[in-house]
Amino acid sequence: MALPRKKMILISVAVIFGLVVVIGVAMWLIHARVLAAGNNKIYTLDQDVPPKKVALVLGARVYKSGQLSPLLRDRVDAAIQLYHNGTVDKLLMSGDNRTEKYNEVTAMRKYAIEAGIPSDDVVRDFAGFRTYDSIYRAKELWDLDEMIIVSQRFHLPRSLYIAERLGVDAIGVAARHDPHRGLRTAAKREVLARLLAWLDVLVGRDPYFLGPKETLSGDSQKPRVGE
Repeated sequence: MALPRKKMILISVAVIFGLVVVIGVAMWLIHARVLAAGNNKIYTLDQDVPPKKVALVLGARVYKSGQLSPLLRDRVDAAIQLYHNGTVDKLLMSGDNRTEKYNEVTAMRKYAIEAGIPSDDVVRDFAGFRTYDSIYRAKELWDLDEMIIVSQRFHLPRSLYIAERLGVDAIGVAARHDPHRGLRTAAKREVLARLLAWLDVLVGRDPYFLGPKETLSGDSQKPRVGE
């Protein structure tokens, strides 16, 4: 015998509510797990940062003029300071260069060289389209099993979680945390980005582009079209 319509509605509401609770708890657990990856692994520039050979600098927006956005400038400034302090020997700039008209990593390299970093010590990863791709490619193409990851503090737990799951011994250095608009916008997207990072490592996603092995010589890299 069919259940009364009112009872069916109540059961449906209860099922939907239960699913929402389960999904909410699962999302909270994933979020907490990703955040925990940053425990005791995030440093500031005024602390004694353990030395590593390479700092992986994660890309962000570059304006049409070639200027770095405030978010990205703060990251590159932090990496420059690490180099001048003798904490790292090489800077690996990883960002988006999927078209000839948009090139984050060459703008990052130019900025670092103008700040006094030798050109051979500024290496570019042209296909760091996402944080996962940047870390995956750093390990596979440059054979980096350890590194310092440079970004803003809100971004570092996700970066360190990905590194941990990919078998990379990484620590993070937090760039300056100025409350400019780009920082606020990026921070708001981070909750969803953490869930996507968890899915990436769960399924073992390949990067959008891998390519051949690379060396840590910035001067040996061939220029891209339009440079």
